[in-house]
Amino acid sequence: MREIGWAKINLALHVRARRPDGYHEIETLFAFVDGGDTIAAEIAEADTLTIDGEFAAGLSAGADNLVLRVLALLRERHGADRVPPLAVRLTKALPVAAGIGGGSADAAAMARLVRRHFLPELGDAALARLAGSLGADIAACVASATCLGTGTGADLSPVPELALGGTPVLLVNPRAPVATGPVFAAWDGVDRGPLFTGADLRAQLFAARNDLQRPAIAGCPAIADVLTELGGLSPWLARMSGSGATCFALFDAAGECDAAARYLADRRPEWWRMTGALR
Repeated sequence: MREIGWAKINLALHVRARRPDGYHEIETLFAFVDGGDTIAAEIAEADTLTIDGEFAAGLSAGADNLVLRVLALLRERHGADRVPPLAVRLTKALPVAAGIGGGSADAAAMARLVRRHFLPELGDAALARLAGSLGADIAACVASATCLGTGTGADLSPVPELALGGTPVLLVNPRAPVATGPVFAAWDGVDRGPLFTGADLRAQLFAARNDLQRPAIAGCPAIADVLTELGGLSPWLARMSGSGATCFALFDAAGECDAAARYLADRRPEWWRMTGALR
């Protein structure tokens, strides 16, 4: 049994207000790349989690890991007779604390795996509501399709008019983890306006922003270096994702994207890179 935890990017992220509960009202456009972490599982006598891959170091394989938490939650809601114990292997291909939803994507992949093999009657909306109770981004990661997130990011609506499927994308991370909480806490509190205001969504996306980019760069200046390099490679959009430090560049042709990745591999070999296409 296998699932992919597709890499998440925030094509835009507007922070509108700081809430009394410490969370933030945001408007964000989620998109997903056709690559990511891998979840593999087989029926076993007890739940276990093994983590390997380039970014496995330092990750907890205990019950606090979101992968095991979502498995336990689905079993609690639907019964041990329907969701058996699983031996799970998580292969971490995505950097950690990177603004591309690694932990959330992995939890969503685990939820989809359980649904596919043991709970086929669960639709995306029901699965997203349940799994999303463990983290705001998990709801969007369940379907892993382009959508608009509002509230804390968990209130989702489709954006069918923004047809970006197949768009070549390059992800770059300077191998610098960035914690989400401090970046949100450093947001200056200024509401700079809503996400989309016109009919041409691609043009509006180009004019949009990531309000966390400035505080993230203050804590991790390497993000500015990544954005400068990406901007010089002629993408039609380059921006930081989430709370950083991963940045993305969108291209019109796969050849342009691959050439940009090769250039960066020679110029900045220490940076992590991944090429793919938007789902």
